[in-house]
Amino acid sequence: MTGPQRASAEKSGAGRPASRVFTPDFLTELFRNPLDPGYEDAAARRRESPPPAGWRRASTRSVSLLVIVVVGFLFAVAYRQTMAEEPGRNTARAGLVAQIKEREAETDELAARADQLREEVGRQRDAALSGSQASRLRTLEAGTGLGRVRGDGVVVRLADAPAKDKDAVTGSSGGPPRVLYTDLQKVANDLWASGAEAVAINGQRLTATSTIRSAGEAILVDFRPVTGPYEVSAIGPRSLRDRFEDSRAAYLMRDLVESVGLSFQVREVDDLTLPAAPEPRLRYAEPSVSPSPLVSGSPAAPKSSPGPSGSGSSPSPSGGGR
Repeated sequence: MTGPQRASAEKSGAGRPASRVFTPDFLTELFRNPLDPGYEDAAARRRESPPPAGWRRASTRSVSLLVIVVVGFLFAVAYRQTMAEEPGRNTARAGLVAQIKEREAETDELAARADQLREEVGRQRDAALSGSQASRLRTLEAGTGLGRVRGDGVVVRLADAPAKDKDAVTGSSGGPPRVLYTDLQKVANDLWASGAEAVAINGQRLTATSTIRSAGEAILVDFRPVTGPYEVSAIGPRSLRDRFEDSRAAYLMRDLVESVGLSFQVREVDDLTLPAAPEPRLRYAEPSVSPSPLVSGSPAAPKSSPGPSGSGSSPSPSGGGR
C-alpha cells in the first residue's frame, strides 16, 4: 500500500473505535492483575493524598459512639417494654396458681366425700348380706385395691440428690439428679414380686389398672401428681423386706446412691394402713350385632352351638382390665 493510500485509509478509519484485542494468554493476565483498574486508581489516589490522622480517629470515634448510643437505646426500649408487661404476667401467673390450688382443694373434697359414701355403701351392703358373703366381698376388695387394708409391711423411701455446688470454671450449677418415674415403677414391681399384698405411693393405692408415668418434670400416679420424697408403702409377709433387698430394683437404687447421690432407704413398719383406691371405670363386653332376618324361602340360619357349659355365649362383665 502506497503512502497516499495508507493515509487515506487512516483518515477513513479515524472516526471508528479501536477494536479490543484479547491476548491469547487471558487467564494468566487475569491472575497477574486481579484488581479492577478502577479500584487500583482509587487506591493510588488515596496513597497520594491520605486523609489526616486526626480526622480518621475522629471518624472512628464518632462511629463507635453512634453504635453505642443505638445499642443503648434498643436496650432501654426493651427493658421498658419488659417492665411494662411484668405486672400483667405476674397477675396471670397468680391467677393460674390460684386456679390450680382451687381445683386441688375441690378434688380433695370430692375424694373425701367419695370415701364417706363408699363406707356408707359398705355398711349397708354388709347389713344386707350374710356374714360369709360380706367377708368374702371384703377380701376381694382388699385384694383388688378397692378396700382399705392394715397390716405389717415395709416403706421404701426415695429422694432426689442434694443440689450440686457451682462449677469453679463455668460458674454454672447443674440440677441435682432426680428420682424418675421408672425408678418408682421398678420398686413397685419388685415389691409385688417379693410378695406384697398391697402397695401405695405417697398414699395413692396401686391396682391392676394403675399407671405410673411422667408429665414434664412431674410424676403422676393414676393421673395425680406426687412429689418427693417418695414413699412406696407395701403390706406383706415378714420376709418381704429381705426378699426386696435381694431384688434387682434395690440393687440398682443402691448403685444410684453411690454414683449420683440419690437417697434410698428401706424400713419395716408395724400396723401400716393403706387407703382404698378410687373406683375404677369398668368396661363391659357387648354382644355382637345380630344378623338381619333371612328372606322368606331361604334356608334357615345355622344355630349357634352352645358353649362348654351348655349355654349360649352371653356377655359377662369384665373386671375393668386394660
